[in-house]
Amino acid sequence: EQLVSTAEEVKETAYLEKIDNFILKEYSNQQILLHTIQADTYYSYKNSPVQIFQVEVKTFNETQEEGLVLTSNRAEILKSGEIFFNDEVKIQTMIGVSHELDTESLIVLSDNGQIKSNKEVTYLGEKARIISEGMEMNIDSDTMYLSGNVKIFENSGITVDTKNLYISHEVGEKIYKSNEKTVYRSKDTIVNSENGINMDMNIQLINLLGKVEVLTGPGGVLKSTNVVIDKSNDGEVLKSNSLSHFKSNTVDIKAKKMHYDAITKKLKLMNRVVAVYE
Repeated sequence: EQLVSTAEEVKETAYLEKIDNFILKEYSNQQILLHTIQADTYYSYKNSPVQIFQVEVKTFNETQEEGLVLTSNRAEILKSGEIFFNDEVKIQTMIGVSHELDTESLIVLSDNGQIKSNKEVTYLGEKARIISEGMEMNIDSDTMYLSGNVKIFENSGITVDTKNLYISHEVGEKIYKSNEKTVYRSKDTIVNSENGINMDMNIQLINLLGKVEVLTGPGGVLKSTNVVIDKSNDGEVLKSNSLSHFKSNTVDIKAKKMHYDAITKKLKLMNRVVAVYE
């Protein structure tokens, strides 16, 4: 319905030229194919960018191998020759992996071999929705870079706040990775990590990197390093094989390993345990 109304608005505006089944191939000064554009309908105007509907853009690298394929309901061709998407866009990489995102500004920079957005981007994953302040992706890469402040909303209700997130789908993997300070929040648990996060969405494992602080439901604070959160089988188990320190109003415990079930709220501290009870 949105596409129909948009197309009707375009028809009501005076256009210079209309082309059905539009096809365009653009080459560099060295006659290297940069990209092809196919669209169901093309409208050109005197003082506005060209509007195209039901669009497919194929990019090509320097060796003329097909790179990214972008499809969308609508796009614009600027006077500079850049392709400007302002709707939901599906991106298919060289190995056939699909990314879906929604943004009000996504530009194909064929000369630089990049697609880029400086506006808010909503990335639509299978098990999560991710909002960032921008994105970049090379045409011959399977890794997407979501820039600025990033918020991940998992379907399970868990949220993650971080910055500068890389999404990798190489060789069938689904990895979300950041090296920036990160906050993980579930129903009763908040986890802060100093050096970022590595989320494997296929096997539901989350690695919180560097120094980690866990704020547990009962009111205690658990400090450790390089904590793994196992979310498989609808669970939420935090594990670390590093020195761990739990402190509450009544107890102060140090150990070499820890295991915390965030659902049952059971904490196990193991290996050379030293406890002080107040």
